[in-house]
Amino acid sequence: MTTVDKGLRFCANLGWLFGDVPFEERFTAAAEAGFSAVEYASPYDHSPLTLRRRLQEAGLCQALINSPVGPPGTSTFAGTACLPDRVQEFRDGITRALDYAVELECPLVHLRAGVRPPEVQRDAAFSQYVTNVAWAAQLAATAGVRLVLEAVNSRDIPGYLVTTQEQAAGVVEAIGSDQVGLLFDVYHCQVQQGDITTRLETFLPSIAHLQVADVPGRAEPGSGEIAWDFVFDRLRSLGYVGWIGCEYRPANGTAEGLGWLTRFIHTEEG
Repeated sequence: MTTVDKGLRFCANLGWLFGDVPFEERFTAAAEAGFSAVEYASPYDHSPLTLRRRLQEAGLCQALINSPVGPPGTSTFAGTACLPDRVQEFRDGITRALDYAVELECPLVHLRAGVRPPEVQRDAAFSQYVTNVAWAAQLAATAGVRLVLEAVNSRDIPGYLVTTQEQAAGVVEAIGSDQVGLLFDVYHCQVQQGDITTRLETFLPSIAHLQVADVPGRAEPGSGEIAWDFVFDRLRSLGYVGWIGCEYRPANGTAEGLGWLTRFIHTEEG
């Protein structure tokens, strides 16, 4: 059993953590490590009934899932929202994601923007993205689910449409709906832009979810260059109440790396 923060709420990303056991066993592993919520990008290889049972058996809640993406190596591996010739595929994917979210009682769906094809002008891709987000927001409202948009650094995914917090927050503002918020990924922000806490302060009203990993290796906090004491203290002072997803690649095993929760966070036994 690990420790939990007094104020900040952390959830385990089961796509990244506990990789030494099969996916369906990671729910129990996360609960035994002290987490009370989980997130993962793709639930679609499993039935909602199976996943819901795993959540209930482990006493966990589902914090976040992603919208569907295509297989690795395809033009849709990072999403379809910015692709003008994939509108129906995008809509089918959002419908499926919202069905899963409702079944899992998951409040947030991360809508993936996708990589802009070289033959599509940026303005056209961005316009399609905004149009698709607006359409999805209306559908999400009927499902009681909130969409979140994320900026992804151009080193990890070259060509990803949305690369800065300003771009993602601008779309949230343009949609003008409470059904759309910002997914602020500290790792992506540091790689692409830096100045993390200033941007957290600026965009806090729009932030619905956070994710953390250190730079440059995308391992656990404390493995790289980010001043996590400062970041977490600032989040507390700002009054952030959403989940913080542990979306990192453990440097030497998940359990071995969870000591950062004790090192960087004001803790109590949980």
